[in-house]
Amino acid sequence: MNRIDFRSDTVTVPTDEMRRAAAEARVGDDVCGEDPTVNALEREAAVLLGKEAALFVPSGTFANQCALLTHCRSGDEVLLSERCHIVQHEAGAAALLSRAQLRTLSPDSPHLRFEDIAGRFREPGDFHYPRTALVCVEQATSDGTVVALEELREIKKLASARSVPVHMDGARLFNAAAALGVTPAAVADTADSVAVCLSKGLSAPVGSLLAGTVPFVGEARKNRKRMGGGMRQAGIIAAPGRVALREEVPRLAEDHARAKRLAAALGAVPGIELLREPDISMVFVRIPGWKKESRALVAALDERGFSVYPDEGGVWRFVTHRWVDDAGVDGFAAALRELLTRS
Repeated sequence: MNRIDFRSDTVTVPTDEMRRAAAEARVGDDVCGEDPTVNALEREAAVLLGKEAALFVPSGTFANQCALLTHCRSGDEVLLSERCHIVQHEAGAAALLSRAQLRTLSPDSPHLRFEDIAGRFREPGDFHYPRTALVCVEQATSDGTVVALEELREIKKLASARSVPVHMDGARLFNAAAALGVTPAAVADTADSVAVCLSKGLSAPVGSLLAGTVPFVGEARKNRKRMGGGMRQAGIIAAPGRVALREEVPRLAEDHARAKRLAAALGAVPGIELLREPDISMVFVRIPGWKKESRALVAALDERGFSVYPDEGGVWRFVTHRWVDDAGVDGFAAALRELLTRS
């Protein structure tokens, strides 16, 4: 059975070109700055994002937490969306690592809104208050939406006027750029530092990048070491990342097109409620026509060769990526139609 996985864009496996690149990678001790493949990846990423420098790190959570640790002192405050990845899916790491206070805003929005942060910066000089040290934004968001660049520019302008940097969790920044029809650098320009993921939808097996100014990346490199992320002959895992930037970023629009195809197909199935048209590669639905437990639907789809995650609060998320083709989309919609007809 040719299994098709709609759980996440993190399930993408390396392409043949990535496997060859890993096998043939020139390597050295990256902690000493001597791995030529890592160095090349960092240079290429910095150019692509329009930043002075970049740092290769093990994961997206690592990249975000390294950014917080670099921007903040213990006891500082960070302004960010209640629904963002840093708050919801990073296991409380900020409390453990940077020991920063997360001030969550915009609970009814998938992204941090300009109007919600305008009055939230702490006044300096009063020892009762924590220092507002950082604003964090997401692009694209964990809810699969793309934020208008103008709103991100307004947030950065406001933060800059308060001498507060902005960090962007850009795990899916390349998806956002493709959806907006702009360069990755245009998206990254709305933040002072940015994290991008190589293993979400880009087929690289591991790794993220943290980019910003030369001084910021220099301090982040020290914090990477403190966090246990100093890797030695890391060129073997950096090489697939170089392929991802060169070959996978340009094809993300194909994933978005398949998400729209899937949304249209599911929207036509009685018993399925499409929540919104997809911005990127994520389709969100409710399935009121399924009267049994959600795990029964997961199991039934699994028997038919489709992998999905259970719903969260009644909302199902299905994600398209390189390894989902048109036939897979159509077959998945047909399987759901059949199951709902029989339920």
